[in-house]
Amino acid sequence: MFDIWGVSTDAANEILTYWLIPAEPARSYFRSLISDLARRFDAPVFEPHVTLYVTQPGNENPADVLRKIFRNIEPPRLSIPAIKYSDEFTKTLFVEFQPDESLARLNGKLRAASASRPEYQLNPHLSLIYKTMSSETKVQLANSLRIPSDDVRFDSTKAVISPARIESRADVEAWRVVAEENFAK
Repeated sequence: MFDIWGVSTDAANEILTYWLIPAEPARSYFRSLISDLARRFDAPVFEPHVTLYVTQPGNENPADVLRKIFRNIEPPRLSIPAIKYSDEFTKTLFVEFQPDESLARLNGKLRAASASRPEYQLNPHLSLIYKTMSSETKVQLANSLRIPSDDVRFDSTKAVISPARIESRADVEAWRVVAEENFAK
């Protein structure tokens, strides 16, 4: 059996995810938007992030991996082609990012540094709400939102342990940050 990221869930009930964190002022903007949507729709509040890679926990030291890969690199900047929605809980409403070569390189470095190498499919997006909603509500929200910039710069990364399946508020609230690293300035 595989979770939504294509990682086998037979081996563990948890996954290790590596996130990109937006730099200011985008971080505050997305944090506020996520909090507002969570309040309006009784959904969980979470940190704005783009999942860069997913693997099995316990086989590597996430702090060492982050230090090795993310120290002294140019912070990535990703362009935003659209705000989209889906029927997936973890992609209820999200900002889609244009994949680029720097992102693919970072994903490849994480894959190479990982003791377990699942077939993770990079799909850069920043979720705005995790909630089962009607299609009409998602369409209305997607059409009403205006992101104040055409791109977002990222200045840090985090390693997070989470349940292998993210299907509820409790799953989101179970996330645990286990390591952080800022990019070189």
